[in-house]
Amino acid sequence: GKETTLIVVAPEGSELFTTEDSFTITEAVSASADSYIDTGVNTAESYAISNAYPNPFNPTTSFNISLDTDANVSVKVYNVMGQLVSVLSEGSMTQGVHTFTWDASQLSSGAYFVNTQVGSEISTQKVMLVK
Repeated sequence: GKETTLIVVAPEGSELFTTEDSFTITEAVSASADSYIDTGVNTAESYAISNAYPNPFNPTTSFNISLDTDANVSVKVYNVMGQLVSVLSEGSMTQGVHTFTWDASQLSSGAYFVNTQVGSEISTQKVMLVK
């Protein structure tokens, strides 16, 4: 049919699988040698990321993430060389609208990329710091 069961035994690292296709996790079960472990899967079915405003900016810019359900969210900023310059969020977020303000006052003028990951979906937007 259209259902796949994935069983991972003693994984070596944090990445269990990758795919280019969309999928729905219907159940996750974890266990140790002694007992089952409570697990939950936090994936947003629908989310929206607003454009950063103002853009160009000096020295702060803001944007919103709207989640329809609790989800794991990562928001990081990179320079044009691909170097991480700021982590705005990392971890579980509750349903609703979350506002982020990035203060780049300690950085030089130029283009930066705000990389937002909600579950397995990744979105990137370019922002311009002009001093």
